[in-house]
Amino acid sequence: MNKLLLSTLLLLLSISMNAQSKKTKDKNAIKKMCGCYEVTFNFAETFNYSKDENYKPSKTKVDKGLEWATLVEDGNNKISIQHLLQVGNPAEPMIIKHWRQDWLFQNKDFYTYNGDNNWTFEQKSKKEVKGQWTQKVYQVDDSPRYEGSGTWVHVDGKNYWENETTAPLPRREYTKRSDYNITLRGNRHEITSYGWVHDQDNSKIIREAGKEDVVLAKEKGYNTYVKVANSRCKAAADWWTTNTNKWQLVRNKWNEVYGRNKDLSLETKVDNKPLYKFLFSDKITEEKEMNAIIESFVK
Repeated sequence: MNKLLLSTLLLLLSISMNAQSKKTKDKNAIKKMCGCYEVTFNFAETFNYSKDENYKPSKTKVDKGLEWATLVEDGNNKISIQHLLQVGNPAEPMIIKHWRQDWLFQNKDFYTYNGDNNWTFEQKSKKEVKGQWTQKVYQVDDSPRYEGSGTWVHVDGKNYWENETTAPLPRREYTKRSDYNITLRGNRHEITSYGWVHDQDNSKIIREAGKEDVVLAKEKGYNTYVKVANSRCKAAADWWTTNTNKWQLVRNKWNEVYGRNKDLSLETKVDNKPLYKFLFSDKITEEKEMNAIIESFVK
């Protein structure tokens, strides 16, 4: 083997090993978001650009809770984490199925929120997502919420991921506000010595067909996840063990819907009930029934 060929092979091997090392660091950072956490949710409207002199900004909101984040899937190119809130009397807590986040390596298929419960399907090129991870965030009923792609950064002892993407109004807003219809979310997930931080710089957007987006206001979000003993989240962990099969069936159906690779529009309510009210019911346990309910929300 001549020296040039040997040098080329060694260079390619080195590049491959560095890429694998980077991917391993990425996966380790993502999985560090699992565990039991004392969470503080902080949101404050910072600036408003309304021309209405009677405009009232959203009130500053601070909430706390105990949250269990459990690993649902740990594959080579996909990591899935389910979040569960544990609230009420610690001796007899109530468990609330919360959001889910899936992380996909070099994902090319996206559902981008476009207002009014509509998601536009789009495919990016392999070049656009090279080395990146897509975070796909789902509602409590595993219907879509928002997703975006970015590169995990490991530098100067910091480990973080950033992205900006459109999303529906957060739950704290959509029952109170109708003067905007899209949240442009600036998301930063950073692993810290005490757990992790979800740092947000958001814009409240008014989107109308055929017009340029209008920024109504800006918002700061700063959610801290402080790790505590896993034993404190035992009730949530036990609840997930009991209910995991049911929600696997729900995810299976949604994966079939997402796999159609076309624009997605969802009903807000069917028979005057939102989807989560159906799926959270203990009476709904059969796969065929769950599939029919989910399909009834797909326009």
